[in-house]
Amino acid sequence: MAAAVPARGEHTARDFRPCALIPIYNHKDTIAATVRALRSHGLPVTIVDDGSNEATRHILDALAAQDTQVTLLRLPFNQGKGRALTAGLRATQAAGFTHALQIDADGQHDPADVPRFLAESLAHPDAMICGQPIYDDSVPRGRLYGRYVTHVCVWAETLSLELRDSMCGYRLYPLEATCAEIRRRAPPARMDFDTEIAVRLIWRGVPVRNLTTRVIYPENGLSHFRMLRDNLRISAMHTRLLLGMLPRAPGLLWRKRRSQACAD
Repeated sequence: MAAAVPARGEHTARDFRPCALIPIYNHKDTIAATVRALRSHGLPVTIVDDGSNEATRHILDALAAQDTQVTLLRLPFNQGKGRALTAGLRATQAAGFTHALQIDADGQHDPADVPRFLAESLAHPDAMICGQPIYDDSVPRGRLYGRYVTHVCVWAETLSLELRDSMCGYRLYPLEATCAEIRRRAPPARMDFDTEIAVRLIWRGVPVRNLTTRVIYPENGLSHFRMLRDNLRISAMHTRLLLGMLPRAPGLLWRKRRSQACAD
């Protein structure tokens, strides 16, 4: 039976139960090292296989068989990163975890930063802990410049500069608030998940804590980002979020003013 999730604001070190959550689609060459690195920090790991090929499935089966703290969930066919994460977030909360650390399977994110994410979340259990990437020269210039457009859109959608990077897939979610928002309305199915769920959690009143973290683009790495398709999805998402911001604007501005008054 899953352990009860504590009420918001009542987490202690004893009932802080984090896990790692990895969505995967055909990243057979990098997943084992990612899982080993996460397990070295003592984190249980949930992998959501989003309809991967046979070679990747064999590796995932072996990882789950070798370690009882590695849980493997399978979607029957490829449905997109957003669907995989939605399934994983629901499953980890049902298993009794209070927080889920999302990390990519492709080796872009630095597992050495896991203790920093966990410490920040333990100190601020109601917050969403978001990675703020520090890139090296491996980052594609087009992807880098496109992120700045999204940053500006998100600042307009939230009427805040609180979230430094909405596209980074290295973040730690408070599961109670996140799953409540997922139940309210299903998030997008694909690459637009990360940005939309972050904006919606801010609308919901979830605080944001930003952590700088090194992000690389591995040589010969496998990317599932499709320039035309995913940019069209992202454009539609920003239109939807900007429209959704309008009726929320008075509340967002009032919350911002109250926060500034408390800081003073």
